Amino acid sequence: MRALVQRVKRASVTVDGEVVGAVGAGLCVLVGVTHDDGGAQADRLAAKVAGLRIMDDDDGVMNRSVVDVGGSVLVVSQFTLYGDAAKGRRPTWIAAAPPEQAEPLVEQVVAALRAEGLEVATGRFRAEMQVELVNDGPVTLLLEV
Repeated sequence: MRALVQRVKRASVTVDGEVVGAVGAGLCVLVGVTHDDGGAQADRLAAKVAGLRIMDDDDGVMNRSVVDVGGSVLVVSQFTLYGDAAKGRRPTWIAAAPPEQAEPLVEQVVAALRAEGLEVATGRFRAEMQVELVNDGPVTLLLEV
């Protein structure tokens, strides 16, 4: 699994003109799933995101996690994280897991984050989504588990 994690002041996802998920200060996490991913990877990714020390402490040092600061998380499925444009200019999506495999694993990530006590909002799987965010820092990390 891959996740693009961005520290945000706020983030939201809109489908067909309706806001379906929104958070205040915390993280926006775009999640991609590949063919050999399973529940263990979903749980490991959620634990990594929840414990990632990229939130500022009282001295302005990235030393706290989103759990520590009581932040929230917006999780959006993102199969394009497994796009490959190594050859030519048109990416191939062959490394991305099919939706039937990916959707329950993204839902497992969400459930595991909620089990950490986090407020978690989501996008809508298989929908055309518009994601808006204010990146704080900017802080952006690519995780792979």
